[in-house]
Amino acid sequence: MNKILCATDGSHSAQKAVAHAVDLAKLADAELTFIHVVMPTTDDVSHTHFWNSSMLKAAEEQIQMELHEAVETAHQRGLEPVFCTTVPGHNIAKAIIDYAESNHHDYVVVGSVGRTGLSKVLLGSIAEQVISKAHCPVTVVR
Repeated sequence: MNKILCATDGSHSAQKAVAHAVDLAKLADAELTFIHVVMPTTDDVSHTHFWNSSMLKAAEEQIQMELHEAVETAHQRGLEPVFCTTVPGHNIAKAIIDYAESNHHDYVVVGSVGRTGLSKVLLGSIAEQVISKAHCPVTVVR
């Protein structure tokens, strides 16, 4: 295990996934990247009647704060360097899987449920999709 990708959305489940991914990366001496899938995308919002640049800016600030908290967790536990990225996507699981594969991550960590609608009710449909379609091992943290 050389490169771990950890999906985060700021949810309680994702925060647990972050802590687990940090511990795993330290144990394996692996590179760790945090990913946040941005949905809806900037392009989506700009084509609606409800487009408001201040709302878009607030959403971006929230995402950056969540990624910063994940990086701080890693640094507090003695893991450096740590990377983070955002990717746009309508299908969160596909965006995570595609990023992991194209960037040669060999392990993925996700929370069991996130902030997205129906996935709060089920064992996250997102987590389930990542498990079933990822090219590498996946840990789901609850």
